[in-house]
Amino acid sequence: MIPLFPLSRPRAALCAGLLLLSASARAGAQDVPKAPEPVPVAKAWYERIGIRGYGQLRYNRLLETNPEFQCEQCDRSIGDLGGVFIRRARIILQGQIHDRVFIYLQPDFASSVGGSGNVAQLRDWYVDLGLEAKNEFRVRVGQSKVPFSYENLQSSQNRLPLDRADATNSSAANERDIGAFLYWAPTSARARLRSLVNDGYKGSGDYGVVAIGAFNGQTANRPEANNDMHVVARVSYPFVVRDQIIEPGIAAYRGHYVVTSDQRSSGVRGRSDFNYRDERLLAQLNIAPRPFGILTEYNIGSGPEFNPATDSIETRRLHGGFITATYQIKHDGQVYFPFARYQVYEGGKKHERDARSYSVNDVEVGVEWQPTSAFELVVAYYMGDRRYEDFQRQDNTQRGRFLRIQAQFNY
Repeated sequence: MIPLFPLSRPRAALCAGLLLLSASARAGAQDVPKAPEPVPVAKAWYERIGIRGYGQLRYNRLLETNPEFQCEQCDRSIGDLGGVFIRRARIILQGQIHDRVFIYLQPDFASSVGGSGNVAQLRDWYVDLGLEAKNEFRVRVGQSKVPFSYENLQSSQNRLPLDRADATNSSAANERDIGAFLYWAPTSARARLRSLVNDGYKGSGDYGVVAIGAFNGQTANRPEANNDMHVVARVSYPFVVRDQIIEPGIAAYRGHYVVTSDQRSSGVRGRSDFNYRDERLLAQLNIAPRPFGILTEYNIGSGPEFNPATDSIETRRLHGGFITATYQIKHDGQVYFPFARYQVYEGGKKHERDARSYSVNDVEVGVEWQPTSAFELVVAYYMGDRRYEDFQRQDNTQRGRFLRIQAQFNY
């Protein structure tokens, strides 16, 4: 066959050379090694720590009917001489500094110590140590909340009523103590517990579905007084029912509490060592506000309480609880939570003077308004009927009503 376009020898040599150069270039391009992928650098522990916080400013004396009505554990600015009050000023440092180590530090810069206010005081410092890869089993050591009452575990940043209920909050001043607790919760349950907080449904946080532990028993920021640890156990579970999360639970603790000399009036009588049995059993039910919600708790037990008939501190029975109903309304990018709470309590408050004796029958109604995630305003009307007596103040029953306002800033 004769080619259509015969090539001369020089041209044929040139074409062959070009083909060889092209093939060599392609082969060379394939042989050039690729640049190595950058190796991810692990973050230092301090780069895994986040900072957040919140502050609350209150006024309690609008439409006040009785300036003698007070509640020491609730809010020291209630009643006579109560003005504009910084209720809480919190800064929180927290972080998963290792796959199995979580740290949490929270001071409050608005605490009251003696007659001084706005004093910095430790609220929480604890470390969670995961016992396996998923951290479903965790050991918590340090000062933290005692896993007993749902409302006690719920942050004041998320709670609707401005103060915790007397019946359950009387179990531990500031809800905290120093101890060690074992928590367990499957990953699915932990996700639900976190979502109730992160999605704005007023959750209590992740305290496991099973908790057991031991703690000093003299409450937060106070030294041990009797070499007798309290023990506590709690079981709850966040069930999903259609679009709702329902969390029933039970809890109990027992130990002995010492009413120390700084908590007693001169002349008050009691046991020789002022060491008293301190034990409670509690049942709870929480229905997240999606949109209608209910939180109710009731506890029974025994503990130190002042008896005005004998002028002495005795081990006496206690009982009481509360129910809070709320409804979530979303409108035009803003959130509203109207709420109402009824509470009763008969018993002592071990951490107050002479284990002060109480009889409480109170109602509070209000609404929380969230125009943005950084600001919340609560307006609540309080109707109280309570008897509280110690060695210095006996036969003391007060009834009062007042309008409360709180501005909360989240940062």
